[in-house]
Amino acid sequence: MIELTELKLVTASNIINQRTKAGMTQAELGAKLNYSDKSVSKWERGEAIPDAYVLSEMAELFGVTVDYLLSSHDSWEPPKEEKPEEEAPKYSVDIIIAIAILGIWTMSLTAFVVLWLLGTLWWPVFAVALTVSLLTYMVLLCVFKRTKYLQFVIAAFVLSIFFLLYVLLPQKPWQLFLIAIPALIIVFLSCNIRIKPGTLPRLHRKKE
Repeated sequence: MIELTELKLVTASNIINQRTKAGMTQAELGAKLNYSDKSVSKWERGEAIPDAYVLSEMAELFGVTVDYLLSSHDSWEPPKEEKPEEEAPKYSVDIIIAIAILGIWTMSLTAFVVLWLLGTLWWPVFAVALTVSLLTYMVLLCVFKRTKYLQFVIAAFVLSIFFLLYVLLPQKPWQLFLIAIPALIIVFLSCNIRIKPGTLPRLHRKKE
C-alpha cells in the first residue's frame, strides 16, 4: 500500500506532467478548477493532495483517469516556481513621488527667480506649484495604488484650488473658502462610500 507522503509525490509528478503537456500555467489550471495558483503550487510540490472531487475534475480536464493521476509513472522532481505573468519591476515609490514633487518646485522656483531678475516678484507662482504638486501626488498615489491617505490628498488639492483662486483674483474674495467647506465634506463622504451587503450580486470567491 502506498504511503501518504509517496502518494503526494506521485500525484504531484503527474499533475506537473499533465499540466505541462496541456500547455497551462499554474494560474490557468487553478482558474479552471476554481482554485488559486498557490494551491496548485502546493499540490505540485507534494505538500498537499487535491480532494476526490478536484481529482475527478482534473482527470476530466487532462483526459485521463483519477487512477492514472494517483499511480506512479516516473520519478518526482520539485517544480520550478513560476514567476507571475505580470511581474512588474520594483521601484522605490517614495523616491519616484519625491522626484516628481521636487521637480515641480524646482521649476516653480526657477520661474520665480527668472521673473525676479526681470524685475517682477510674482509670489503666486508658489500657489500654482502647490496645486500642481498636490495634483501630481494624487495621480501617483492612484497609479501606485496607495489609497490609504488619498482622501486627505484630494481634500488638500480641492482646498489648494480655492487658495489659488484667492491669490490670483485681485479682489481677494475670502468668501471662496465658504464654498470650500461643503466641497471638502463632499470629498470625504465620497471617499467613504461603502457598498452594503446584498446590494450587488455575490461573486464566487476562489478557494486557496
